[in-house]
Amino acid sequence: MSTTTTAHSAPARDAAPGSPAPKAPVPSEGRIGLRGNLRHIGALARRNALAIKADPESMFDAVLMPIIFILLFVYVFGGAIAGKGNNGDYVQYLVPGMMAMMGMNIAMAVGTGVNDDFKKGVMDRFRSMPIARSSVLIAKIVVEVGRMLVATGILLGMGFLLGLTIKTSVLHLFAAIGLSMVFGASLMWIFILLGLTMKTAQAVQGVAMLVLMPLQFGSSIFAPPTTMPGWLQSFTDYNPLSNLADAARVLINGHGPLAHSVWMTLAWSVAITAVTAPLAVAKFRKKT
Repeated sequence: MSTTTTAHSAPARDAAPGSPAPKAPVPSEGRIGLRGNLRHIGALARRNALAIKADPESMFDAVLMPIIFILLFVYVFGGAIAGKGNNGDYVQYLVPGMMAMMGMNIAMAVGTGVNDDFKKGVMDRFRSMPIARSSVLIAKIVVEVGRMLVATGILLGMGFLLGLTIKTSVLHLFAAIGLSMVFGASLMWIFILLGLTMKTAQAVQGVAMLVLMPLQFGSSIFAPPTTMPGWLQSFTDYNPLSNLADAARVLINGHGPLAHSVWMTLAWSVAITAVTAPLAVAKFRKKT
């Protein structure tokens, strides 16, 4: 009688008695449908929100930054920029502009957070799961947009206390907030890419500040560009923060051209996302 040995019996025969069974391979990402992607994003966003709940100090920047900045600029620089006794006029000018600034400052924290998560091994754990790689980064952005909404709400609350009035309508105000959220979310992809590229969170912060300072102060956020030298006015014309600040200003104050600033802000948002989001996802896949 001849004996036949099946292929699958060989590993069982060669394994030492009492040794643990070999681990099953981690399933690959494969093709994940829209429904699965949304489910993964929701679960990861909930995880990120719970992490904030467990560490309330991580909200200090979103809560305190708008309060400090609006008081600083209104009472320290407002008189010099708008003229003594014209703080109310400057509040009407400043607050819509600072809605653009909130997005950039919150976006910077995303880059340092992603870098820190890699150092802790959190991202390695996510990459071992059968989930879309983009869902990890999108969930991060979803929660940070929530933080941005908190910061913008506090900014507007402080503005109302200092005399801000909505001269259009509540719908126009919501449109200004929504435009700020769209642009802020696109900026987050830049800082996520920085967080995945730089070696340390300190390096991410350093590079981010080099980007933030010229863009914020070389814009129409804090002062009208007409007071600036000609070469700087040219820079502000192409600065996306100026477009967003001008659009929010018109939506809240109700005077001036609107369409150009809105379309330019949306165009910048789409272009930034289209370029940096695929690069960030690709870097996330390959980062060791």
